[in-house]
Amino acid sequence: MFDLIGKRRWYYIISALLTIPGLIFIFLTPITQGAAGLKFSIDYTGGTVWEIHFRDGAPAPDAVRAVLAEHGYGEATVATTSGDFVLIRTEPIDLHERPEPAASPSPGASGSPGASPGTSRSPGASPSPAADVAGSPAASPSTAASPSPAASPAASATADASPSPSGSPGASPGASPVSSPPITGARDDDIVPTEGPLADLATALQARFGPIDEERQRTTVGPVISEELTQQALLLIALGSVGILGWMTFRFGDFRMGATAIAALVHDVVVVVGTFAILGTFFDVQIDALFVTAMLTVIGFSVHDTIVVFDRIRENRVRHAGEPFSAIVNHSLLQTLGRSLNTSLTVVITLTAMLLFGGEAIRTFVLALLIGIVSGTYSSIFNASALLVSWHEWADRRRQRELVTARAAR
Repeated sequence: MFDLIGKRRWYYIISALLTIPGLIFIFLTPITQGAAGLKFSIDYTGGTVWEIHFRDGAPAPDAVRAVLAEHGYGEATVATTSGDFVLIRTEPIDLHERPEPAASPSPGASGSPGASPGTSRSPGASPSPAADVAGSPAASPSTAASPSPAASPAASATADASPSPSGSPGASPGASPVSSPPITGARDDDIVPTEGPLADLATALQARFGPIDEERQRTTVGPVISEELTQQALLLIALGSVGILGWMTFRFGDFRMGATAIAALVHDVVVVVGTFAILGTFFDVQIDALFVTAMLTVIGFSVHDTIVVFDRIRENRVRHAGEPFSAIVNHSLLQTLGRSLNTSLTVVITLTAMLLFGGEAIRTFVLALLIGIVSGTYSSIFNASALLVSWHEWADRRRQRELVTARAAR
């Protein structure tokens, strides 16, 4: 029978090699003030994300960064995403909504129905005696029925101040023009903001790289919201860990099983976060709000595998009473090894397909899940059970020393 538990020191060495580099880069995050280590998205730091597409093709990120630096955003990061979109991340920029179209003049301003037809005329119109005579031909309804394209709907209730009795389209030059109603439809300049600092950036970018023909996202997160998200993320992970420890201690009646499961869980968290700290340092990979969801999923999956092994240990302690505890744990591992590997392998295949062929928006989330599932399978088999055996053996040696000391004292 293969002795997995007898080689647990090798498992500890492998775990140290996986976690120590990640811990170093995690600690570099506050030391270097974010220059190295973890890179946080605007969900946690606050800022503006703007993802746009240029009609003439995606410009080089350095060229876009130069334009941003000219406008005072030298700390902005620029990257090219799928579909030749340009992703810009910078400090919070005030977003101004596009103003509503100007309301059309009220009917009362240009000749309301309640106004007298004889007195309602443009200030610049030349006075005509025909306009003051109610029964004159110039005041006839022929003006309202005129097919003039420039006529306003409000003009139907107003007498024509022109001396021409026919009301033809050739109105007198002195008459004030009537503006047509504003056009309310989709326009090309609706794609980018038209007011505020972001509008200035859009103008500068379009002057340098051509028109912006599509906008995928435009989001600004303030520092208050980002601070709340960070606190909630830490609180969720802490509460989840405490709940798991309490439930496993109650379920198995052994605090050591709950504590070793939490130790394996911490191992998985450190592996995932440390990997992203390394990726953030060298490849500028950022963690976003979905990262917390991925971590909670990894925690649940890791503990699930550990519970399966520990439950088999609890059963075998009754079936193989009298055997050394390490042998009982080894039996349990061999009995559950195939199930754990098959379950994890199916999840890993699915996540790999999503990582390769999924969208850019979920790539970080899927990568965190993939690393966490692999690490969780390893820690459940080779860390949690090994730590449980080491703890039991240490407790047995301590009891033996206490017995020897008590006998010597007598």
